[in-house]
Amino acid sequence: MLKLEKVFQNDDHIFINLYILINSLFVFFSIYTFSILEKNYFYEFSSLKIFKESSFYEFCFLVTFIFFISQYFFPFKKRYNKSYLYFFKTTFIYFLISYILSFFIILYFIQDFFFTIKFFYIFILSLIFLTFNKFLFNQIYEYLIHANIIQRNILLVGDQSFILNVLNFKANQINIFKCCLTNIEDETELKQFKQETRIPVFTFNEDARIILEYHAIGQIWILDNGDQDQLNKYLNKILDFPIDILQINISKKLPHNENLINNVYEYKEYSISRFYGAKFFMKILLDKVLSLIFIIFALPIMTIFSILIYLEDGFPIFFKQERTGWDGRRFVVYKIRSLKNIKFDKTLQVQQNDSRLLKVGRFIRKFSIDELPQFFNVLKGDMSIVGPRPHMVLHDLSFSKISNKYLKRSSCLPGITGWAQVNGSRGATPTEEVIKKRMEYDLWYLNNWSLFLDLWIIVKTFYAIIKYKG
Repeated sequence: MLKLEKVFQNDDHIFINLYILINSLFVFFSIYTFSILEKNYFYEFSSLKIFKESSFYEFCFLVTFIFFISQYFFPFKKRYNKSYLYFFKTTFIYFLISYILSFFIILYFIQDFFFTIKFFYIFILSLIFLTFNKFLFNQIYEYLIHANIIQRNILLVGDQSFILNVLNFKANQINIFKCCLTNIEDETELKQFKQETRIPVFTFNEDARIILEYHAIGQIWILDNGDQDQLNKYLNKILDFPIDILQINISKKLPHNENLINNVYEYKEYSISRFYGAKFFMKILLDKVLSLIFIIFALPIMTIFSILIYLEDGFPIFFKQERTGWDGRRFVVYKIRSLKNIKFDKTLQVQQNDSRLLKVGRFIRKFSIDELPQFFNVLKGDMSIVGPRPHMVLHDLSFSKISNKYLKRSSCLPGITGWAQVNGSRGATPTEEVIKKRMEYDLWYLNNWSLFLDLWIIVKTFYAIIKYKG
């Protein structure tokens, strides 16, 4: 629902940031707790007056601030580290430095401030809280992985020996190798390789699009052994698909480093979507909040047109249709019915004066009222408010033959509105020229996405509905 596997697709920075924030709050809480309960009862715990009058008031804010800032001076790891040894080498050391530094700063500015055994007690209490927080975040991270909420589904691409090397190596638990693609032509050799890998094996003769969709692949690792011709062969097979591609230098292992793939392999990001991390998480939150607001305002409109559709043509009011989503995965989109309840070829796109349209359906499509139920798709996590419009699966298969770049438009969540729509590219796509134009708009959005751009597109959509009707 929250697409957390995409938020964590390339790093754990948002999780690490949250951990740092909670660490700092626990330090503040521990000092606050001691300052209140030192000479008072528990029912006075919420008394800010007691806290302000305590000798730890300024010290509490200063040590919390320095500790919070100091954690950001340490080079960020791409992945959250669960090790308590790592905790001691980083969090404990930074807290100790922050604690001592804060004490001397307060001592310099406040003449009657002096060290007592109480500061040692506070330090121990804070350390207990920090250790508890480490344990808590370790449990949360373990749950997110084992519940398959943030795991990365990976397709391995390369020679048999290198695929086996990766599979046999003790990998980071967040990496799940779903299947592999290799260039084997001999049937006996292929059968033996399938027995060794214990995951689905595919060859160049099979449709890569179906492989990616069926196994819900979110990332492709191309195992590079230094053979440029072989690398190009693999790239040509999968380069045009809307999946993040990493080029892994499998020819040598490096000393253990958490910023390496599987902690030992160098890699470079060959093709990476911009939609991940904290900014994408903010986009998700923005989608959920705005969708709830739009649904509240849209309910009366949907109710009125539901009655009009029923009076003209009976049930059903809504209809469902399979569309292509992020990474080429299929999902079901919801729409208000605007066509007559008769048998017809559902793959035919609706034209401006289509005889299949209901009388009320012309108005519904003119002002995009049929798209309103898709806010429920946004709440469900299949769509975003802003993104490339999703097409029918058969149309996507057909359009992908027009341009090799076409499938790249599925490198993010599909949207109710998008850059193409606010620039006049709405409705049916009857010609190759129209398809290419819409594709260029969508690719521009993917390469230039920002939260501000999303907000601008949402605002501009209201104007576009009036200007570009249909």
